Parts: sequence; structure tokens; C-alpha cells
Amino acid sequence: MAAPVPSMELLARMRRGDRVALGRLISRAETGLEEARAVLSEVYRTAGRAHVVGITGVPGSGKSTLVGKLVERIRADGRRVAVIAIDPSSPYSGGAILGDRIRMTDLALDPGVFIRSMATRGSTGGLARAALAAADLLDASGFDLIVIETVGVGQDEVEIARASHTTIVVSAPGLGDDVQALKAGMLEIADIHVVSKCDRADANRTLADLKSMLALAASLAEAPLWQVPVVATSSQTGQGIGELAATVDQHRSVQQSTALGEVRQRHIAEYRALKTAEDLLRSRFAASGNVHLAALVERISRREIDPLAAAEALLNTTAF
Repeated sequence: MAAPVPSMELLARMRRGDRVALGRLISRAETGLEEARAVLSEVYRTAGRAHVVGITGVPGSGKSTLVGKLVERIRADGRRVAVIAIDPSSPYSGGAILGDRIRMTDLALDPGVFIRSMATRGSTGGLARAALAAADLLDASGFDLIVIETVGVGQDEVEIARASHTTIVVSAPGLGDDVQALKAGMLEIADIHVVSKCDRADANRTLADLKSMLALAASLAEAPLWQVPVVATSSQTGQGIGELAATVDQHRSVQQSTALGEVRQRHIAEYRALKTAEDLLRSRFAASGNVHLAALVERISRREIDPLAAAEALLNTTAF
């Protein structure tokens, strides 16, 4: 069997426009291959030019279709666009359907578009662990805009807001609760709110509810550098897609010309540091084969020790 191509060689090929090399490096980032860490470190230092846009919302809100239409519109300006589509993994088999890539087949034929599906692999919060490392690689490959579409999220899975420059929250009429996507943190994380499927007759109610909630929130806060807009769209008719693309660009422009951008970059840096530390701790703990775990599980089940005390004992007895 031939030896694997070194990651540094793949990096050189990626920088020459080799999409296969790019895909292989993303795969190595996903699997956490130790040999690829030096490449990911170098790529991070040279990345930072691309605009990372996160798109989230409840299942059924039409995120994937909206992403497709938005990418088409941005491509019309000649910009190169990459899409990282996150799909949930099965909690039993660990597998994922990766259906978002199937729905974007037409876009995949465009040489100015790169689409990569990723399974969450047990990660919570709507993101895959390697999503931002993949975004770095895509950034270094020369893509102008990187869209990260999260899994269909609930009310508190809002990590994308800490990982993207612009966060779009998508809601839609007819999902049973017109403001389901706006509860808890979902209202606050959006830089842009989108109401999709606005060709439907009941869309006006969703738009009105959302604007009322945003107006109430604005009245209780200090004057922000960015007023969160609501964009009505329809992937069926094309309504609002151009307006959404222009609003994304406007948000990026405001970030670049005010302190908003620096604040966002610090939040992203903090998120990545903490998330990476958490992942390292988890992987090192799993690799340690802690011999005390089985005994502690028995003691917890007999209620001889509480879970917090057991966790502290595990950390104290595991060599990291």
C-alpha cells in the first residue's frame, strides 16, 4: 500500500488550486490526524480574509434551499463561495445522511463553488468540531465567502453566533409556533433575521411577530452599531434573495469600519480556544483508558458518591 501523501504536500497542492488536496486536508482535520496539525496551524496564521456567514434555524425553515439561492446570487457577482453543510449524526451508528450536499448538486458543478458536508459526530450546538478548521482551509484556498449551515437547531443551540462573522437566523410561517425560532437565545444571536417561504399567505403574521419582538428588544438596549434587519424571502419566487445578499455585505462593511468587527473577532478567538481545549480534554480522557471509571460508575449507581464528586475523582486520577 502506498504511503499517505504528507499534509504539507497536500497544502502546497491546495494552494495551487487542487480541490482534491483541499478535500483531503478537510478530512484530516475532521479525523484529528496528528500529522496534519502543523498544516492547520500554518493555515490559521495565513487565513482571515474570507467572510464567514453562519445560517441557522429550526428544522423545516428552508435553510438549505435558501443557502442555494444565496450562493447563486453571490456567484453572479463573480465571488467564490464555499458551503459547509452540517448534518446530525445518528446517536446509535454515528453515521449521517449528509442530505444537504444532495440538495445542492447543481451548485457543486460550478467551479467557483465548493460544498462540503460534515457530520456533527456527537458535537452539540449545531456545529461539527472541525467546521472552523475547514473554514480556515477554505479561506486559505481563496474563497471569498464561506457559508456554514448548521443542523436544524432548537432554542439554545447557538454556537454558530460565536463562530461566524455574520449570523443569519431563518424562520418560516406554518411551523405550528410562528415564533418558535425566536425564543431564548435565537432572537439575540441574529445579525440578520430571515423569514423564508414568504410566498405563503400566512407569512405576514410571522414577519409582524418578529419585527415586534425586535422592536421591544431594541427599546430596552443601548443604540447598537448595527440594527438587526428582517428580510422576507421566497426561494420559490426569488423574492428577497438579492436584498439578503446586499444585507450580508452591508453587515461586513459595518464590521470593517467600526469596532464591531474587532469585538466579533475576539469572541470568535475565545470560542475557538475554549472549544479546542474542551475537545483536547475529551480526547485525552478517552485515550487514557481510565481504570477507575468502572468502579466509580458502580459507586454512583449505588448512590455511595454523587456524580460531581465522581467527576472530580476521575480528573484527579487521570494523567493528561
